[in-house]
Amino acid sequence: MSSIIIKKEEFGKRRIDKVKLSDAKCWLIKLQKDGRGYSSIHSIRGVVRPAFQMAVDDDLIRKNPFEFQLATVVVNDSVTREAITRKQERAFLEFLANDKHFCRYYEGIYILFKTGLRISEFVGLTLANIDMKNRKISVNHQLQRKRNMEYVIEDTKTTCGTREIPMSDEVYECFERIISNRKRPRVEPMIDGKCGFKCGFLYLDKNDMPMAALHWEKYFQHICEKYNSIYKVQMPKVTPHICRHTFCSNMAKSGMNPKTLQYLMGHSDIGVTLNTYTHIGYDDAKEELKRVVNAE
Repeated sequence: MSSIIIKKEEFGKRRIDKVKLSDAKCWLIKLQKDGRGYSSIHSIRGVVRPAFQMAVDDDLIRKNPFEFQLATVVVNDSVTREAITRKQERAFLEFLANDKHFCRYYEGIYILFKTGLRISEFVGLTLANIDMKNRKISVNHQLQRKRNMEYVIEDTKTTCGTREIPMSDEVYECFERIISNRKRPRVEPMIDGKCGFKCGFLYLDKNDMPMAALHWEKYFQHICEKYNSIYKVQMPKVTPHICRHTFCSNMAKSGMNPKTLQYLMGHSDIGVTLNTYTHIGYDDAKEELKRVVNAE
């Protein structure tokens, strides 16, 4: 994915011996202003830095312009994302289902908790991606809205991100309700990415444009704030990505084959999937040991 981003950038067309330290820093700052996250920029630099180091080793350039501490140039906006417990997930969804204002988002949030979809994949879903007959979700792109409010259709985050996700009965019912209640604009929004794109997005905003990740992040924030204003036992921060991480953790704790889980999550590296197991504690180990012993 990093190499695809580099190819799209004007910077990627520059001669390697013409790039100065200031050019490298300005480019990474531009990427963050365009909406790229710190982790994505870190990965992109991880691709270009070795290429420039080869040029140094071959005496084409004197110094590697990407040899600097990334955090001194772009803001590290990445945060540790922890899964919530099953009990917290149930409490969150129950509160959401019974709230007169936020219940309209229940189906979408339930799907995020139960499929592990990235929020950019979820907001990019269209009617064409939902196969109700065969009960599966086709994930083959993501929708991004840049800081200048431009909408773009992009490839999935990784090559493994293109996948088909089976629906549980509950997820199927959520999609049924979403499609049944879907806003029908006079003109369906057209999002022109590199290859052009036109069809019916599942959720539209008041301007009849697709809801973007920021919409959902705000909904989660307001839901958590309302929940915590009512109950003494506070709900930790819940975001779309925490839904994804919670799904991954729950599936891991349930004993799902790691390769199957890797496929469902769209992880290119099994190590990313296996890191989910770092959230397993004593009680999980106790239950797993009990299950294995009883199976002997």
